[in-house]
This record gives sequence, C-alpha cells and structure tokens, in this order.
Amino acid sequence: MKLLKLIANIGYGSRKEVTAMFSDGRITDVDGHELSVDDVVEPQRVRLDGEPLDPPPGLILMLHKPTGYTCSTADAGSLVYDLLPPRFRRRSPTLATVGRLDRDTTGLLLMTDDGPLLHRIVSPRSQLEKVYEATLARDLRGDAGKLFASGKMMLESERAPLAPASLEVLEPRRARVTVTEGRYHQVRRMFAAIGNHVEALHRSRIGGLTLGTLEIGKWRPLDSADIANLFAGKR
Repeated sequence: MKLLKLIANIGYGSRKEVTAMFSDGRITDVDGHELSVDDVVEPQRVRLDGEPLDPPPGLILMLHKPTGYTCSTADAGSLVYDLLPPRFRRRSPTLATVGRLDRDTTGLLLMTDDGPLLHRIVSPRSQLEKVYEATLARDLRGDAGKLFASGKMMLESERAPLAPASLEVLEPRRARVTVTEGRYHQVRRMFAAIGNHVEALHRSRIGGLTLGTLEIGKWRPLDSADIANLFAGKR
C-alpha cells in the first residue's frame, strides 16, 4: 500500500493533510531520509516527526477498561475510545470493540479493525472462555455452582438455556465465573436469576489471554504470540 493511503487509513489525517506532511518533510524512514506519497515501505520503518507510526490496519489491542467508560462510539459520557490516541477513532477500517463490557464492568477488553478476526473471537464456535470476578450483594447460595453448570439455566426473556458455566467461590460474596457465551449482561443476569445482585464485576481473562501487568486505563497492541495465546484458551 502506498504511504499516503496507509498513513491516512491509520488516522493521522485526510489525504490532503497527510500530503502536506510529506511536503513539509515530516515523514521519513528510520534513517531520516524523506519519503514520498507514492513510496511503499514497511510501516515499522516509517517515522512521522521522528516517531514510529501507530500499528497499521490489522491492529488488535488489549485495553484494561476502568469503570465509567462505555464501549460505544456515540453514547453520552466517557467512552473507551477516550483512553486511546484521538486519531484511533479515524482509522479505516474502523477500530471496534470485540464484544462489550458495560459501563460499570472493569477488565480485559479487546479492540480490532480486523473484521474476520473479530468474528472468529466472538463466534460461539470458538468456545473461548471468558473469566469474571464478581462481588455480590448477598452470600452465595450453596446450589449456585450446580445451577450454573447444569446447561439448563434460563435467563429472563430468553428462550434458549445457557451453556454450562463454572463458578468458583472465592469468598461468601465473591466468585469467579467462567462462561463461553457472550449474551447481554450475562454474568449479572445469571446472578440475578438466583436472587443475587452483582455489585462489582471484572473480566480477567479471554481464552488464554490475561491482563498481566497492564495498568488500568492503559492499552497495548497484541502480537502473533498473544493471538496464539488467546486461542490456546479454548474449552
């Protein structure tokens, strides 16, 4: 791909604006040689004002989502996109969340502009485990684990039972839940179905991928080893 199109697609500006960057000598290679709009160069060898470019299309990143942020491009209030460089909202293809975490849920959120990869991750066929830690309003019932694992649990207003899920009791009012589906507010609704209420919810793992040392509110791009790790965590 020619550099003009590549840099515009990454979100640095319109083609007119990026053309002006070339004219001003702001776009160079790693050795400091000025590049032109028609050059075809590996993105990792390109510098803008001496700084490496953002990852090219095909990006997938991990974000440690805080509370108070919505997985949307248009809702009122704070959005997860506010935690990323502003130009990320101008990328083409669009950078989208892989599923959603609600405003009050923290933890591991994936975002990508790779449509086929997004669909592979969210597809029920992938059977990727998603692990949540829940803090509850009331002590857990002794039969909660059996109900979650039964494969017969129904959520209000739905016609199909949930796939079996596992529940690990951490404390009387804290539990770790592992699911392979991604239904709307699923974990919160599962606890509501047994007469409890989730006061705090954190997603700690998707497939074989964890947050590691990534600080809350921060993000990092994923590499091929991370993607392999992600799909290594299939049930």
